[in-house]
Amino acid sequence: MIYDWLVVGAGLTGATLAERLATQAGRRVLVIDRRRHVGGNAFDAPDDQGTLVHRYGAHIFHTSSARVVRYLSGFTTWRPYEHRVLAEVDGQLVPVPFNLTALERLAPPGQAVRMTDALVAAYGADARVPVLNLLDHADPLVRAAGELAYEKVFLHYTAKQWNRRPEELERAVTGRVPVVVGRDDRYFTDTFQAIPTDGYTAMVTRMLGQPGITVATDTPYEQLCGSAVRWRRVIFTGPIDSFFDHCFGALPYRSLRFEHERVEGGRVQPVAVVNHPNDHDYTRVLEHAHFGPDRPLAATTLTREYPLPHVPGVTEPYYPVPCEESRVAYERYRAAAAGLTEPVVFAGRLARYRYFDMDQAVNQALVAFRGLRDRDGAVAAGRR
Repeated sequence: MIYDWLVVGAGLTGATLAERLATQAGRRVLVIDRRRHVGGNAFDAPDDQGTLVHRYGAHIFHTSSARVVRYLSGFTTWRPYEHRVLAEVDGQLVPVPFNLTALERLAPPGQAVRMTDALVAAYGADARVPVLNLLDHADPLVRAAGELAYEKVFLHYTAKQWNRRPEELERAVTGRVPVVVGRDDRYFTDTFQAIPTDGYTAMVTRMLGQPGITVATDTPYEQLCGSAVRWRRVIFTGPIDSFFDHCFGALPYRSLRFEHERVEGGRVQPVAVVNHPNDHDYTRVLEHAHFGPDRPLAATTLTREYPLPHVPGVTEPYYPVPCEESRVAYERYRAAAAGLTEPVVFAGRLARYRYFDMDQAVNQALVAFRGLRDRDGAVAAGRR
């Protein structure tokens, strides 16, 4: 058999494109993944208590796109969940994003009220402001509040996560977790926040369980290229530099090491995620029981996340490093991709070297499918 499409990667991007190509365009699709499971980094699996453990870090679905919700709801029901994060700072737990409650707990005696008044005057109540903006403000009280948040919550966490100071990264990075001039302690503010009832793995398995889709896990792309399998076109969702054998050098990514621990007894954290910005080598501790229904447990699973540099072929690439140097390096690969004579579509976080939330990954895949469908008859068929 010759497949119409080979989709490299069984994460959300690859699964969405494969499902659309099979069900809406009637194409024969082969989906491969070098891991032994589908779902990509959203993969979850139950522990011995039946709690779904997010094996590659916390994944909370949040979006304001009704279209994305409608699409994914064809493959899952949802359990409403609003994500709240705490950080252990100076021996106490404070909300993340840093808000007025955190300011009250961490500011010097007598300063919190004055800083709060200055922040409200500068930005308005309930504003969400990137911390670096506070550091640039003319009002010394606003700057002081910004310096407190920067030192206690942002600086050392960023240094561990990225091996760079916050100001060395694109401002969108620190802007993702702003300072809140109010008491809203939700990590996300999207209109829809939930977790698939049966988990992400079950959802992606249903997406890929369509007539016309064949799935092969534990199958690296390089291995398949030397096999008898044939296809006409490729969707590649892996690291774009690996597709080109790192011919311009390895793109910088950050990786993670996960340490899972079974702890006897019930839940041990007040929320699913507790950040540790200033102490320890890990950045945060996850307690997965919070992602599921509230029920008695004989034991709970904790996961510690340790950031580390990515080494191609040794570690997993999780996060493109968002700085000018990385952007310039990526542009060489993007130009090489544009110059390919064979029909290859690069899609997803790793292939486009951009950070996407899960809803953005699905939305980008839906947009990409429409483009493929519209020009499908005009693309010359090739053979591998």
